[in-house]
Amino acid sequence: MRRTRKRSTRAKRAVAASVALILGAGGLVAANVYASAGESRGDRPPDRQNAVSTIDCPDAAEELTDVPESARDSVDRELATLDSQITDAYQRLADDRERVESDPDFAEQEILAPLQEERLPVLQRIGQSVGEPLDGLAPCTLRADDEPSGGGRGETEEGQSGNGPEASDFVDIRTVQPNVKLPQQRRGASRGSFATDCGRNQNGKFNPDNVIVAPGVSNGAHHMHDYVGNQANDAFASDNDLARGRTTCRNQGDRSTYYWPVLRLQNGQAEADADADGGGKDQNVGEIQTPAQVTLNFVGSPVSKVTAMPRFLRIITGDAKAFTNGDANANASWSCTGFENRQLKDKYPICPQGSKVVRTFRFQSCWDGRNTDSANHRTHVAFADPASGRCGRGFRAIPQLVQRIVYDVPPGPGFAVDSFPEQLHKPITDHGDFINVFDQRLMRRVVDCVNSGRRCT
Repeated sequence: MRRTRKRSTRAKRAVAASVALILGAGGLVAANVYASAGESRGDRPPDRQNAVSTIDCPDAAEELTDVPESARDSVDRELATLDSQITDAYQRLADDRERVESDPDFAEQEILAPLQEERLPVLQRIGQSVGEPLDGLAPCTLRADDEPSGGGRGETEEGQSGNGPEASDFVDIRTVQPNVKLPQQRRGASRGSFATDCGRNQNGKFNPDNVIVAPGVSNGAHHMHDYVGNQANDAFASDNDLARGRTTCRNQGDRSTYYWPVLRLQNGQAEADADADGGGKDQNVGEIQTPAQVTLNFVGSPVSKVTAMPRFLRIITGDAKAFTNGDANANASWSCTGFENRQLKDKYPICPQGSKVVRTFRFQSCWDGRNTDSANHRTHVAFADPASGRCGRGFRAIPQLVQRIVYDVPPGPGFAVDSFPEQLHKPITDHGDFINVFDQRLMRRVVDCVNSGRRCT
């Protein structure tokens, strides 16, 4: 897929002036800067307080803790079907937004009831596979962007008439107090690091698949991913495919795959995927941005030595559905260069002139010692205790992947991360994916460097 070339910094700054005004240290005046795909700014209705924004469905994947190994692929495909059903229903909501807001019965009869009927047999099939009834997860609701919801979901100040984000999803980084606290390193800590250079996706490796959560399903993510490292990664890639795949990593012993949702600039420029799955068809529009810098570091534990990651270990950090799921699994971390002691979880940063937007992903650093994946793709790995830095009982410390992605975008609310359509491009939905395909020799070197306190590349 072709990547639209970035404009010059000067041209991008000019675009920013037409999108928003930054007043003083923190004042912000802006409209909804992200229109739905195919929707021009001139013909959108005005924002309305408490306007219906999105569809909120229980996430069946979060309920699954024990899926028989033989059923995992079929269950993952069924879960992907549920995602597609929500996407289709959200499109109906977007197409009939004015009627939905004027006639609540229309939404119930024409959107929610049919969606429930579609979800029920899928959930029943999943339930049969796991031996647990899931029928109660079939009903969905409508919610507004500013509607309080369970599980710690954030609130915003305005109703939603487009596809997000809202002006209230942005904050001037200079108004944020320093908030980064790391566990104190103790005796026995593994103080070293290993850096792998896999480029910035300059070659434009994209797809809207996710081989971890939706293997065998094209457009399983409904948003576009940047890929660095392994070039064989798509929905159909097996472990053998990844082992044989080419890599963009400078050290050819690292054939791991590192991927994350693309960041788009809302400058009115149509991207090459404007009419494609994962792009415009899933309401991800705008000019895809090539990162200015990507750093991939593996670091140690503040309290112990680390053990080698197993080959083909899969780790997802963050939650692509955190806007509707709540923040229990959210791990978004947004900031600006020069201000990285201030990290934002549910806001995009407005960076001052000369500062760049930064996305940081600190992946789970504790492994259960047995599994390379799990039914919900989460329970085989875990975060260390934030206060003590220790792994929980039954888990052991592994090298922690710290992924840092930097972008040179105009200051102001003129960019958004790709998301599932119904997640409204909220910053809290940011997430990263990793599959370890280090060869054994290089992984031993990673562990040795980290445990011995050296900095290696």
